[in-house]
Amino acid sequence: MGNKKKNRLSRIIIGQIVLLFIFLGVCEYLVRQEIVGSLYLSAPTEVVKEIVKLFVEGDVLHHLGITLQEFFGGFLISAVAGIATGLVLVLVPRAEDFFRPFLSALMAVPKVTLIPLLMLWLGIGLTHKMVIVFLFCFFTIAFNTITGIKQTSENHLKVARVFEASKFQTIMKVILPSAAPTIFVALRVSAATGLVGALFGEMVASKDGLGNLLVKATSLYNTAQAFAIITLVTIVSVLIIAGIDLLEKKVFLKWKSS
Repeated sequence: MGNKKKNRLSRIIIGQIVLLFIFLGVCEYLVRQEIVGSLYLSAPTEVVKEIVKLFVEGDVLHHLGITLQEFFGGFLISAVAGIATGLVLVLVPRAEDFFRPFLSALMAVPKVTLIPLLMLWLGIGLTHKMVIVFLFCFFTIAFNTITGIKQTSENHLKVARVFEASKFQTIMKVILPSAAPTIFVALRVSAATGLVGALFGEMVASKDGLGNLLVKATSLYNTAQAFAIITLVTIVSVLIIAGIDLLEKKVFLKWKSS
């Protein structure tokens, strides 16, 4: 059974790689044959050359470091605040009924429209971008935490009461483990949207970061460099989500089983 599963997974990965190369080959052909202008689409080989150029000749590591600093600062704060808010709203009687309409209204506000206003309040530095990332992530994490906690089995809670578990023990041993799958889904979604939030902030008002670098590339009609930056952002996003997956498997599952 294990071998069948491995073989199936191998076939899927091979199929994905083949599909990716076919897509890249079509893009390369369209640009080389001038079916699509290089102003609108860049050949994958040119994008690869531009990526190498950014690392060898440019200061892309500096810009990447700035973007990651903004992202992780806002994301970690939003994760802690979102999980804590979800816990409080569910565990404190009537708190959710009172505060949920306000949270829903704030979540409905388009975050992009707040970026210029936040710029007036906070300037264009690190704090400005961290707050943007926070706003992009917080509500998703908070509402998913609420949903996850409400899915906790009543039988598990009864067992905790029978063994006279404290409130803290019930939260750590029963409630959070039960809600964790839903919370980790929120963390994965928020990781992608939070990175987009950081880029938006940099594109609107920043002297550094990948978003600022992307604006410069498009303003100079450097399509290859723009696609290179987009590719780099995509890779970073995939790695962050993979890191969250690894955290769930290596850390949380061990904690849950213990």
